[in-house]
Amino acid sequence: MIFPRYIKPGDSIAVTAPSHGVDDEASKRRFEKGKEQLGAAGYNVYFTANVFSGSDRFGRSSSAQEKAEQFNSCLRDEKVSVIYSASGGDFLAEMLPYVDTELIKKNPKWFQGYSDNTSLAYYLTTKCDIATAYGANFSDFGMSPWQECVSRGLGVLEGKVQEQKSFEYFQAGFGDREDSFRGYGNDGNVEWKNIMGAEGGKISMTGRLLGGCMDVILNMAGTRFDGTEEFIEKYKEDGIIWFLESFDLHFEQMMEGLWKMKEMGWFKYARGFVFGRPLFYPEESFDGTALPTYEDVLVERLSELNLPVIADADIGHKGPQFVTIEGALAKIESEGGKGRMLYL
Repeated sequence: MIFPRYIKPGDSIAVTAPSHGVDDEASKRRFEKGKEQLGAAGYNVYFTANVFSGSDRFGRSSSAQEKAEQFNSCLRDEKVSVIYSASGGDFLAEMLPYVDTELIKKNPKWFQGYSDNTSLAYYLTTKCDIATAYGANFSDFGMSPWQECVSRGLGVLEGKVQEQKSFEYFQAGFGDREDSFRGYGNDGNVEWKNIMGAEGGKISMTGRLLGGCMDVILNMAGTRFDGTEEFIEKYKEDGIIWFLESFDLHFEQMMEGLWKMKEMGWFKYARGFVFGRPLFYPEESFDGTALPTYEDVLVERLSELNLPVIADADIGHKGPQFVTIEGALAKIESEGGKGRMLYL
């Protein structure tokens, strides 16, 4: 596994838009605030041309080739040590044929983003054997003052933070976009749930971290940009901890998706599973009929594996979230509704 060097003050941070761009005034102010605050921490920040381009009618910041060229330009810049995604969205995968993988292999740099950015992070890790960061997009740096998740997340890429403990609260809904610098709300209590495999009320597992947004991974599965089989074979002695979360999968899609992943042989070296809080998961049908819960689906699909399963962890769309290093060897523990991730 190739790990890019840890970043440090004096380095340059590039922000690009491989998915959606931003063009509303509140977001622009927030991005400029993030640049200002990272500057105060000693970093030089610049935005590629497509960051403030908004999105076309398909929700893309620019064409597939343009998105890849913006990303490749960050790879070519020797001063840049980390590339943050501006936003999530849709259709990032279409740029993958144009990403210069030979360039990033020769000069490894951190890439961080989540949601649709899974396409790029998962591709670079499974096909190029380069560690990537599944974590907040650049917008989080624009909150003022920074909450713990921001400074701690930066500390992960600086090599100063090896252990992340679960937060006390999370934001269940969407914040007021009129407040440009708002942090995460605290309208939900964090409670990691040990669904299966707990011994004495505690789950502990060690392995290589692999995963991201299931909606995206299922779309990539079986394409030439999917290196899952090669990755899990290479690191089978370490075992795999699957970290997964969903944006908009309903229970039928979760059932089918986990079945597909299992039948493709992806779980044969699994040591356990950690699921983040889903953003949109309906618990009732259109007529009010109760649907299987998220936990119901996990038990139905994964119980036969006899592996530990954690749900509602600090990963994904309902922030704050961990910075989860794709490809890293880690230990994850969960007990009494709280959890931690320790890089080994």
